[in-house]
Amino acid sequence: MTEPPAEIDGSSMQHLIDPRLGDAEDDFASPKKRSLFAIAGALLTEISFAKLFFACTISLGLPAIFLGFAPLAVSAWVTSVSAKVLALTEVSAVIILVVTLCVGWLAWRPLLRTAEESFWSLNALLVQPCYMLGTETLRHLNERLFDKNRKQITSTKLRAASSAVAGVLMFLLGLLIVKAIWPASRWVGTAGDLLLPHHLIVPTIANAAILISAYFAVVSLLRGFSDARTEHPLTLDVYDTAPAGSRIWRVVHLTDIHVVGEHYGFRIESGRAGPRGNERLQQLLKDLADLHEAEPFDLILVTGDVTDAGRASEWAEFFDYIERFPELAKRMVIAPGNHDLNISSRSNPAQIDLPFSSRKLLRQARALSAMNAVQGERVYLTTDRNKHGKTLREAIAPHEKYIAKLAEGGGIRASLHLKDVFHDMFPMIVPPSDPNSLGIAILNSNAESHFSFTNALGFVSVEQTQRLLSALKQYPAAGWIVVLHHHVQEYPKQVPFSIRIGTALLNGSWFIRKLRPHASRVVLMHGHRHLDWVGTFGTLRVVSGPSPVMNATTGNPTCFYIHKLVTGRGRIRLMQPQQVSVPDPSTGTKNRK
Repeated sequence: MTEPPAEIDGSSMQHLIDPRLGDAEDDFASPKKRSLFAIAGALLTEISFAKLFFACTISLGLPAIFLGFAPLAVSAWVTSVSAKVLALTEVSAVIILVVTLCVGWLAWRPLLRTAEESFWSLNALLVQPCYMLGTETLRHLNERLFDKNRKQITSTKLRAASSAVAGVLMFLLGLLIVKAIWPASRWVGTAGDLLLPHHLIVPTIANAAILISAYFAVVSLLRGFSDARTEHPLTLDVYDTAPAGSRIWRVVHLTDIHVVGEHYGFRIESGRAGPRGNERLQQLLKDLADLHEAEPFDLILVTGDVTDAGRASEWAEFFDYIERFPELAKRMVIAPGNHDLNISSRSNPAQIDLPFSSRKLLRQARALSAMNAVQGERVYLTTDRNKHGKTLREAIAPHEKYIAKLAEGGGIRASLHLKDVFHDMFPMIVPPSDPNSLGIAILNSNAESHFSFTNALGFVSVEQTQRLLSALKQYPAAGWIVVLHHHVQEYPKQVPFSIRIGTALLNGSWFIRKLRPHASRVVLMHGHRHLDWVGTFGTLRVVSGPSPVMNATTGNPTCFYIHKLVTGRGRIRLMQPQQVSVPDPSTGTKNRK
C-alpha cells in the first residue's frame, strides 16, 4: 500500500533560484540597477524597427511633408487665381475663377490647418526636447565644475547663465542649419508643379527643415533669455505660522505608489532595488487610518503614478486596498502619472504603440474610470461661463458606452470618439466651499508618448493652463493647491545627468510665469521625482513628495508628509509638515516625526 506523501514544509525547500526574490529579468528596464546606456542598448535588440519606422513616419515624416508642401501649394493656388483675375473679360474665366475659389475654400483651409497642427507636432517632438537637452547639459556641467559647494545663490546664477547661453547656442545652430539647407528650398509653386509632385520632394523636405530650424533658432533665443529671468528654485528655509484661531487644513501628500498586479511583482523602474508586492502600501493605509482616527484629515492627494504600468490588474489591486478604508477613500483625490498612461508594455519596454493605437486610449480610459470612481462626484470641470461646470461623473456619462466598447475590444468608432476626451477633462476642480476656503486643481502633466523609453516626458497644454487660470480668477480670495505629476524644473540638488533629461515639464518655465500673478495663494504639489523637497520659485511655493513605496529595499523605511495649510484673503500659508515613516512590514518598526 502506498503511503501518503509527507506534508511539504516551505521553510525546508531548497531553491537554486528563489523566485520570490526576483532575478535579472526584473531589472531589465531599471535605471536603479542598470545604466541608461545599457538599457538603451538592450531595447535596441528588442525593438520592432518596422513599427519604429511607421511611427516616425506618422509622427514626424507626414507633419514635415505637410509643413514643407503648404507654401508651394498655397502659392500655386494664388498664382492660378491671379491668372484668372487678369482674364476676367471672358465669361468662361469668371466661371473658372468661381470654381477655383470654391475649391480653395473647401480644400486649402484644411491643408493650412493640417500644416499648423503638423508644425506644433514637430515642435513638441523636436524643438522643445532639443532645447531642454542643451539647457540641462549646460546646467549639469556648470554644477559639476563650478557649483561644488552647492550654494543656492551660486546655483541660481549658474542656472540663469546656462539658460541664456543655451539659447544663444541653439539660435546659432538653427541659423547654420537654415544656411546649409536654403539652396535646396523653393517657396513659390505653380499649377504645373502640382501635376509633377515628384519634382517637389526635395523642396518640400528643405522647406520643412528650414521652417523648423528657423523657428527653433528664434524660440530658443527668446526662451533662453526668458528662462534666465524666470525665478529659479530655492529651498524653503522658513515655514509660515498659523494665525490664532485660523482654520488649518490637514493634507496628506502621497505620490508614486506604483501598485503592481502580482504578489511578488517588482516595479519597472526600481527592479530588485525596490520592494516587491504591495505590502508597504497596505502598511501605509493602516497607518493613515490610525492617524486619521486620532486627528482627521481634510484631503489625501495622490499626485500620479498610482500604478506601475496602467494595467487593469494594478488598478484592481489599488481599489481592493482603498475599499478597506472608506473614510480615507472619500477624502482621496488622484492625478494621472506617466506610469498610469505611457507605459506601452510592462513585459516588453521596447514595444511601441502606433500613434493611432487604441492601447494608449485604453490606458487613458482606465485612469479616467479610476478617477471617476474615486472623485467623480467631488470634482468639476471648468467652464468659461460658470464658476464650475459638470461633475466628472456627469461629464463622462455621454462617453460611457464608447469606453465600454473600447475595453471590450476596441474599434475605430470608439477610438475616434474618445481621441480627445481624456485631455478635455482637465483641470478637474474641487471648488472652495466659501470665498476664503481651499480649492484644488488637478492637472494632467503627461506628454503624449508611444514608447516606454520616453514615457516620463511632461507638458502642460496652453488650453489646460487657460482653464486653470480661469478657475483661479473666479475665486480671488481662496487658496489653491495645484496638483500635477511632473516637477516644473530640476531642483538645486545634484543628480545624475540621465535623471534630469526628459523628466521635468518641457514648458515648466512658461508654466511658472503663467502662475506668477497668483503665486501668493497657490501651492504646487507634485511627485515624479520620488524626492522630498519644499522650495520656492519667487513667491510660488512648490512641494515635491517622496514615494512611500519606491527605492526601499528590505528593512529600510520610507516616508510621506502631512501638510498643514491656512487660507484666506488671497493668501495661502504653508506650515512645517509632519513626516510619517512607513516601515518595512516585515520589521514592524515605526518612526514618526
